[in-house]
Amino acid sequence: MSAHDDWNQSIIDTFRANGGEVPQFGRHLVLVHHTGARTGAQRVSPVMGFPTDDGGWLIVASKGGSPQNPAWYHNLRAHPKTVVETPDDGTVDVIVSELDRDERAVAWSRITAQAPGFGDYERRTARTIPVLKLSRS
Repeated sequence: MSAHDDWNQSIIDTFRANGGEVPQFGRHLVLVHHTGARTGAQRVSPVMGFPTDDGGWLIVASKGGSPQNPAWYHNLRAHPKTVVETPDDGTVDVIVSELDRDERAVAWSRITAQAPGFGDYERRTARTIPVLKLSRS
């Protein structure tokens, strides 16, 4: 297991042990379950979740400003029906969709106002960082 995997697992364990509360992130994370696009392996990734007005969440495929999208992004695109663990609603069935350019522009303003680090990530990379919506199914 890599150091990154160890770090993610410690965040997941803390989230589950503390009802969604993770000291460095508060109650702003969700645990996204995803199936490997190539491997079919079941995985869980902690990501910042931004609640939407319709009861869903937005998540950002930033990978810290890396030139490529995170693996979970590709997995969710390949297998958009999944579940997410939330601090307030427990485990929820969701369908994942990527925001189009106009929807993303509106969401991006809101996201970077709440979490300016995402704007820093986007300035580090030549790619447009995708924003995905997790809609209750």
